[in-house]
Amino acid sequence: MRQDHLITATQLSRDDIEAVLDRAREVADDPAAYADRHAGRVLALCFFEPSTRTRMSFDSAAKRLGMNTVDMGDVDSSSVSKGESLSDTVRVIEGYADALVLRHPSEGAATLAAENVSVPVVNAGDGAGQHPSQTLLDLHTIRENHGLEDLTVGIMGDLKYGRTVHSLAAALTEFDANQHFISPESLRLPRSVRFDLHETGAQMREHTDLEDVLGELDVLYVTRIQKERFPDENEYHRVAGEYRIDAETLEDASDDLTVMHPLPRVDEISPDVDETDHATYFEQAHNGIPVRMALLDTLMENAEAAEGMEVDR
Repeated sequence: MRQDHLITATQLSRDDIEAVLDRAREVADDPAAYADRHAGRVLALCFFEPSTRTRMSFDSAAKRLGMNTVDMGDVDSSSVSKGESLSDTVRVIEGYADALVLRHPSEGAATLAAENVSVPVVNAGDGAGQHPSQTLLDLHTIRENHGLEDLTVGIMGDLKYGRTVHSLAAALTEFDANQHFISPESLRLPRSVRFDLHETGAQMREHTDLEDVLGELDVLYVTRIQKERFPDENEYHRVAGEYRIDAETLEDASDDLTVMHPLPRVDEISPDVDETDHATYFEQAHNGIPVRMALLDTLMENAEAAEGMEVDR
């Protein structure tokens, strides 16, 4: 992958994705071979929104590569609370680190950061925009369970605001997957995302009922219905209840169906699904380590090559 930053899934070709996933497989098979690959380098963690899995897995991935990390900490205890602009914040942090992971509530924040610094920037989620490193670990999980050829994928839940959905849908198009989007009318994919998918030739259909398509799916990707998006709490409870799956729901699914979720879940997947062979969401979360190690290794390797350093591969 010849990229300086990772901002959106749409910047990644099929070859880019497969290169990272191949490296992630190598990391998983022999993590010791990657220890100290970037000793002395520093990764800055800049999270303007809450995060558990993304923040901790990037921290862990960096340290397993021999890097150190510096964490901006809570926004309320940083200079952001004094009114500092994002461009000023990242320019300052650039002086403390060799790469930067950014989560921010505003779409386009990662692009703005990348335009203002010379170190690699990874978008760890920008509002309802994109979350491309999550997509890479999602694809790694799918490839490990099914491969990435001749796939039929159902994506269900909050498709309007779900940045993991927007990134994954774009990347699946690179693999000619059949994509089924299942949501209430109020949470359909945004018009701009649907337009982009059509423009790239995506094979896609939209549904309001999971039962219409469940039996055809290789993968069911469930996302959280975001309560905070509903002005009427009663409407939220009505919609959330309709897009909840349990073990009984999956009796009509293929035996090989893989159920995924970027987590955290609330009520959309019943705990009894955890006991079925379909449940893959905890494996998916664990895959954040080898995939983010592979991603950081690639970006640091590109940066070091640009600096004229000899890269030992």
